[in-house]
Amino acid sequence: MTEHQLPSLETLEGRYRMLRLIRGFEQRALALVKSGEIVGGIHPYIGQEAVAVGVCAALRPDDRITSTHRGHGHVLAKGADPRRLMAELAGRESGLNQGRGGSMHAADLSLGILGANGIVGAGAPIAVGAAWAAQQAGEDRVVVSFFGDGALNQGVLLESLNLAAMWRLPVLFVCENNGYATTLPAATAVAGSALGRAQAFGIPAVPVDGMDTEAVREAAVRAVARARAGDGPAFLECHTYRFEGHHTMERRMKVNYRTAEEIEDWRSRDPLPRAASAVAPARRAVIDLRVDAELDGAERFALAAAHPDPAGACDHLYASGLRPRAGAVG
Repeated sequence: MTEHQLPSLETLEGRYRMLRLIRGFEQRALALVKSGEIVGGIHPYIGQEAVAVGVCAALRPDDRITSTHRGHGHVLAKGADPRRLMAELAGRESGLNQGRGGSMHAADLSLGILGANGIVGAGAPIAVGAAWAAQQAGEDRVVVSFFGDGALNQGVLLESLNLAAMWRLPVLFVCENNGYATTLPAATAVAGSALGRAQAFGIPAVPVDGMDTEAVREAAVRAVARARAGDGPAFLECHTYRFEGHHTMERRMKVNYRTAEEIEDWRSRDPLPRAASAVAPARRAVIDLRVDAELDGAERFALAAAHPDPAGACDHLYASGLRPRAGAVG
């Protein structure tokens, strides 16, 4: 087995390693945005890592996920190669999607990663469709739809909840409630509650401490087992917090919608130190060194790769492989 495969998310060490990997990956990505190697910026996942790790620890390799514009953590926790994800963010040919997906649309179908998505709430109907297909095929796969509190008022999410409930589909809806839709406090935008949205359709819904990896994992294990047994969808509202801005552009815009006290209060609940405390110091030191080496390699791999040839810009537009008719593209 390779270092990337060990230790497993089934263990405390494995979950700590993945938290550390995601945190380090995002910190490196922030530096590459600043240097200009990642163009267009990213939506950092720092602070929310416990949700991705806790949920994905409850999944089998053949289960599937859909992600969000803030999706690097989900993609890594589901098993994506950090080298190829970093290359994707940097727009390189060696990326997961040959540099065409970028930060908000990374996917790896071989790992059940049906794609991050730049459209708020758009992963939910994709997850429902994948769950329906699995059900029709007689498979016991489970599909997870990650989304934020900003998606709670999107009609497509409500339609997805309805269909999943009506057809008793094996879907786990995971709301990462970090308190803000960009700069808009969720409390000023959501009538009722996140849990109430799911409960209105008869879907079991529970709140979870999204800063505690083990709490998320325990809730996810129960929900996934229920879905796999054919008992239908479930809904987790994970209360979490992003330590960075909504997008790296916030650093230039200097928007002011959170207090320093609020941010510091949430930082005191950082999931990484909590997970670290459950791992023996000697083992933790080894894991940290290996993660740092892996991230060094990921950065070198990404920056050494070539940018896509502009002549191939129209490749992969159609499933059939057909290109647009002559003259259709200027």
